[in-house]
Amino acid sequence: MECPEHGPTVVQVPWARHGAGHTRAFDDQVSWLATHCSKSAVTQLMRIAWRTVGSIVTRVVADARAERDPFENLVRIGIDEISYKKGHKYLIVVVDHDTGALVWAKAGRDKKTLRSFFDALGEERCAKVKLVSADGAEWIASVVAERCKNAVRCMDPFHVVQWCTDALDEVRRDVWNAARKGGMKALAGDLKGARYALWKNPEDLTEHQKAKLAWVAKANAPLFRAYLMKEQLRQVFRLRGEAGIALLKAWLGWASRSKIAAFVELARTVRKHRAAIEAALTHGLTNARVESVNTKIRLLQRVAFGYRDPEALIAMAMLDLGGCCPDLPGRRAA
Repeated sequence: MECPEHGPTVVQVPWARHGAGHTRAFDDQVSWLATHCSKSAVTQLMRIAWRTVGSIVTRVVADARAERDPFENLVRIGIDEISYKKGHKYLIVVVDHDTGALVWAKAGRDKKTLRSFFDALGEERCAKVKLVSADGAEWIASVVAERCKNAVRCMDPFHVVQWCTDALDEVRRDVWNAARKGGMKALAGDLKGARYALWKNPEDLTEHQKAKLAWVAKANAPLFRAYLMKEQLRQVFRLRGEAGIALLKAWLGWASRSKIAAFVELARTVRKHRAAIEAALTHGLTNARVESVNTKIRLLQRVAFGYRDPEALIAMAMLDLGGCCPDLPGRRAA
């Protein structure tokens, strides 16, 4: 603006964000479209480059986070990592269990990166965090114990059952290899075909898979016993509470005495994380909400045909999943 006193002067206007080349209404419309349409639809409709969309999204998210503290009232959080690019490129994501919103994300997969979240959270708010759900990663457990003194870590049940499924498959492969090397080709072929019957939940089995499972019970007792241990561990998490903790104790005894190497080792691993598993059974906290956010982040990647810059992906994720997406200009939220 031309000021009579100071000459040409840059002033802030109410209808545009600082440093923007577009009006607030244009920015908000582009941001809304970016979360609801494909990359090509946004760029063609608004006649801007995808790189410009990224800049707009970054401004809108920064504006929204400045108006509302994303770390306010964090009591129960979930922590996980997600691969965003080939070559072991990961993001750490933090989700608020009470709102389901993504509250923080950053490229990395180590203690230093996770500590930066708790640095941003601050000591006072760290002390208010009561429950933290995560998988069995040691780097997550150690940082949570270090920075959230009052928090209880809850082990995600899905990962525990996944460990058990992997142990079951290890037993199946050992039995299959023994039959194959022993010249029992027919038995080896049948065992190879039993994989999905052993993996799937009983309620999801087809008639053919039920028959295959009945055959396993007669053909190989140790393998069927491993299957039963997998199902009993699933039952632990279905029961939850004191009943689940009691059944977990019984399962640990059974697995330790089973003389099946993979399950003896699994019992050692479960004992290592027993306190966190029992906390999950007591509080009923899982990483399901975090996994849901991860799935939606992958969808954002597919819609945009991938992101070269993790910061652009994080900005888009915060826009869509962090409660930062504006309403369409001139319209009230439905």
